Amino acid sequence: MAIVNKRIKLETKGDTDIIDITERVAAHLKGSALTNGTVTVFVPGSTAGITTVEYEPGVIKDLQRAFEEIASKDREYAHNKKWGDMNGYSHVRASLLGPSISVPFINGELQLGRWQQIILIDFDNRSRSREIILQIMGE
Repeated sequence: MAIVNKRIKLETKGDTDIIDITERVAAHLKGSALTNGTVTVFVPGSTAGITTVEYEPGVIKDLQRAFEEIASKDREYAHNKKWGDMNGYSHVRASLLGPSISVPFINGELQLGRWQQIILIDFDNRSRSREIILQIMGE
């Protein structure tokens, strides 16, 4: 068993910005020389999350709308009252989504469905520099 740690750095627009990171994860996996195992994709911070989705414009808009319906920017948030940064909704959205996923790989290939991509969603109310941590474990 070996463990390889990698990082992906990217710039986001914030405001439920959805970025496909599948190819970057796959490239790091290929560079690890591991063939079978699991890669964990994790974003530090409390205003972004990681998941999978069919990355196409209709689903992206549907997902953005769903998050707005679940945790609207226009609601009153105790976080905003305490800190004044007006991103209470982004913390709620990120908490609902979660900061990480694990994806198995076999023969050096991520075991994603045909229409499934790994995405980062940045919910914050401003652009951000994000760093995603990959932990690749396997043989």
